[in-house]
Amino acid sequence: MGNVRKVYVKVNLDVDESGNIRPRRITWEDGRVYEIDRLRHRCRAASTRVGGCGIRYTVVIGGKETYLFQEDDRWFVEGKGGAEPADTREG
Repeated sequence: MGNVRKVYVKVNLDVDESGNIRPRRITWEDGRVYEIDRLRHRCRAASTRVGGCGIRYTVVIGGKETYLFQEDDRWFVEGKGGAEPADTREG
């Protein structure tokens, strides 16, 4: 796959009374906002593409499945060429 990089993003989320986190939208580094259509899965995992680990959220954004990582107090996605979140179904 082409150049994939770690992109730190702003995340708007909900936290329920049990402390469960549900990401709702991400704000890309250039200010574009992506709504998270669906949260499919959450687990502890590492990013094999760009390094780093933490809680990996498998989310659907614009009909495409991608990973959103919570790494300590920061959030990142695997970005392709700086344009948008990478589609995890590729390569």
